[in-house]
Amino acid sequence: MMVTFRSSAAPDIVMLRDLAEYLLGLVGKALDVRGVISPDELPDAIARLELAITDDVSRESAHEHSTQALRSELSPHAGGLAQCAWPLLDMMRAAHEQGRHVMWSV
Repeated sequence: MMVTFRSSAAPDIVMLRDLAEYLLGLVGKALDVRGVISPDELPDAIARLELAITDDVSRESAHEHSTQALRSELSPHAGGLAQCAWPLLDMMRAAHEQGRHVMWSV
């Protein structure tokens, strides 16, 4: 199932339900049929998502360092949370700058 995020501040984003549920959980929201992150909630939601991305990058970096000998045999992990979350984070930042809501629907 797909979830569509909308804001008048940015183009729509469509993502798989599991990813949307995970990202919304990181910002303190639950995935319902419809939902909204209000302009007042956006600064905290942005900070929480940025912190989760930073933590994920730190864990990935530590993992790569501890498995440096295996790098020649295994392709490095591409993406991670930052790649998955970036479109929503950009939308939230644009909405915050313009004083708009971020809404979603299943």
